Amino acid sequence: MGRHHIQYGNKTIEFSIKRKNVKNVNLNIKPDMTIEVSAHEDVPLEFIYEFMRGKRSWVSKHVKNFENVQPHKQSEREYVSGESYKYLGKQYRLRVQKAEEEETVKYFRGFIYVFVKDTNNFKRKANLMEEWYREKSRKIFQDSLDKLYPSVEKYGINKPSMDIKSMKARWGSALIETNTILLNFNLIKAPKHCIDYVVLHELIHFKYNDHSDKFYNMLHTLMPDWEKRKAILDEEIVREL
Repeated sequence: MGRHHIQYGNKTIEFSIKRKNVKNVNLNIKPDMTIEVSAHEDVPLEFIYEFMRGKRSWVSKHVKNFENVQPHKQSEREYVSGESYKYLGKQYRLRVQKAEEEETVKYFRGFIYVFVKDTNNFKRKANLMEEWYREKSRKIFQDSLDKLYPSVEKYGINKPSMDIKSMKARWGSALIETNTILLNFNLIKAPKHCIDYVVLHELIHFKYNDHSDKFYNMLHTLMPDWEKRKAILDEEIVREL
């Protein structure tokens, strides 16, 4: 899977080509801004280059979106009242309040409240928020897995376990050897129906561990609107990373 490039004005667009058993030429821009084109072995290299030249404007626009929102989001956080945080697809305003007893995080009526003994302790506020997000992630991701597994059980798929990790380049991964679905911690910022898409996507990989026509046919059968859900993840939720 070598590196290739095309010119777009004074910009160079770099991309990799991955040869797969797929019918169409597919283009994927990952959240870390790497660009991958997948195509069958029989597709000539020049055809892929012409395909990419036709996509130059679209690629440039989407890469710019990632550049504008990804690298500096976390460093901008100060964990002070008024900041905006996304949870399950909705925006919440942060309110930092002094804790008289237990330090905790709660949310209601459009606000996330951080109760902390030292309201100026940046590290403690950051840890409380991360712990809260992770606690919510474990429950909601597991609920999604429990809900969606029955739809694939009839295909002979054994129910996998679920694990969570912060990942830069993907929303989820099917670990076939350990029968585990690994989900991106940041998915908790997405609407539940988008989380469901990622979970189902990874479940199907235990039947078809590729992105073949059979994989997408099964995905489309079980979730006809999967492309709309994926678009929300790639075009909106990634802005929060």
